[in-house]
Amino acid sequence: MFKQLKEDIQAVRDRDPAAKSTAEILLLYPGLKAIRMHRRAYWLWNHNHKFLARAVSQKAARKTGIEIHPAAKIGKRLFIDHGTGVVIGETTEIGDDVTIYQGATLGGTGKDVGKRHPTIGNGVMVGAGAKVLGPFTVGDNSNIAAGAVVLEEIPPNCTAVGVPARVVRQNGLRIDKLDHIHIPDPVSQELCKLNFKVEQLEKKIAEKGE
Repeated sequence: MFKQLKEDIQAVRDRDPAAKSTAEILLLYPGLKAIRMHRRAYWLWNHNHKFLARAVSQKAARKTGIEIHPAAKIGKRLFIDHGTGVVIGETTEIGDDVTIYQGATLGGTGKDVGKRHPTIGNGVMVGAGAKVLGPFTVGDNSNIAAGAVVLEEIPPNCTAVGVPARVVRQNGLRIDKLDHIHIPDPVSQELCKLNFKVEQLEKKIAEKGE
């Protein structure tokens, strides 16, 4: 237990340049407090003390603003930075050395049964406000950009951005070159489609008239 706590504190030191001391991290960091309370809730849940487990998880949510279902499986050295608004669902699985920023959700879509929440690989970063929704895997060492909405599997070593999220970088190489100036006009595209359909209909009417 003490080894695990030491690793958790070191993870904060390694990933948060604002961390000043061990005492500050141990006593004042809500992410660390939420993870420590989750471990107690997880033990209770797996020893069939479901009500007590939920009570511990809800107490943690009130104290930290971070809601983690007691059944969620969390690996080593998870770092939840700031943490307010983070939600981690029941069937979520999180690997080692993962970083999650405030407002992120690891949740479900409401359409699945059984395994409803994502599996997050080792070394993944989930940006502020990102939503990862569904029973798929985010591969090892991938980054989910702030505000992204991920609805399908992300391969390892990727960066995903947007709503819905798409992979723009893999293994350090850009695979979707974004041009923020010369982008297609969706309204113009739809008008062109409608114009083409009108021309086709007019042609069929003219042929029938003949």
